[in-house]
Amino acid sequence: MKNYIVINVFIFLISYAIISCKFLEKDDTTENKKQFSSISAIDLLPTSTTKQIIVHDFYTLSYNEKFEQAEWVAYSLKKENFKQNNFKRPYFVEDKKVTTHSADWRNYKKSGYDKGHLCPAGDMTFSKKAYEDTFLTSNISPQKHDFNSGIWNRLEQKTRYWAEKYGTVFVISGGVLTSGLKTIGFEKVAVPNYFYKIIASKSNGQIKVIAFLVPNEDSKKPLYTFVTSIDAIEKLTNIDFFSKWEDSVENKLESKSDYKDWSFN
Repeated sequence: MKNYIVINVFIFLISYAIISCKFLEKDDTTENKKQFSSISAIDLLPTSTTKQIIVHDFYTLSYNEKFEQAEWVAYSLKKENFKQNNFKRPYFVEDKKVTTHSADWRNYKKSGYDKGHLCPAGDMTFSKKAYEDTFLTSNISPQKHDFNSGIWNRLEQKTRYWAEKYGTVFVISGGVLTSGLKTIGFEKVAVPNYFYKIIASKSNGQIKVIAFLVPNEDSKKPLYTFVTSIDAIEKLTNIDFFSKWEDSVENKLESKSDYKDWSFN
């Protein structure tokens, strides 16, 4: 009788374990936590349409020679790195790591466009080297002055606010590079009609993302009006932004275009 009871209990425990495992496999939250627990900055890098990825000490970029600028610049922004050093503003110089040569800064001269940072100098004030590297011409794109000093600057400030609030954010910025764009200078640097910024933050093993698509022009509209899905930006750029994530997680996050998980106060 005892043996019969022991065997039945053993069978019950085995059955319960199997059912539990199947339940966990179907639990999106559990999958997400496993997925996000091992994520590093390298896992968040987008694909490159040109295969010319340049790694600097504090940011990484993919250079597109056809348009004479980066198609994306990516970096981590950490709360503990916010130090307001008064470094002397350097001159813009070509990026020697770009094998096809990054655009000469003189292309922008008298063009009517600002040398718009993709990785802002204001995000790299914790180190002189980091700050100076933002003045490489591989990190700039032609931006209208009112856009650069207006809505784009507001978005950069909001990104710093989120880094302070959430601890660390991962940022990807670039212009939407398509055929037929206006060009400036002797090297025909393309002028994007739109710029995008994608921000990811990790908290309690979960990652949340938010994406912005902003016309290259002055705007007084609230930042949240420019929120879009990552899927929409991928269609415009042919870039896969989080290709190393599990498909189920990637599809879920990239299809979202809401901003309820982010503070706009």
